[in-house]
Amino acid sequence: MPDHDDGAATRERPEQPETEAERRRRRARFLRELAEARALRERVQPRRAKAARLRHAMRMRTFRW
Repeated sequence: MPDHDDGAATRERPEQPETEAERRRRRARFLRELAEARALRERVQPRRAKAARLRHAMRMRTFRW
């Protein structure tokens, strides 16, 4: 029975470069999962998440472009 992992096809044939569409699809999935993880962390640890947001905002205010 074949494995239906999205990355399995690219791992089986490493000599073929990944297409732009595959890369964008993989990146979009990663960003969705990252956003979901952040939302879960905010629900589980709201005080720590708020502190992290405030630290990030302070870093962005003091960052020199």
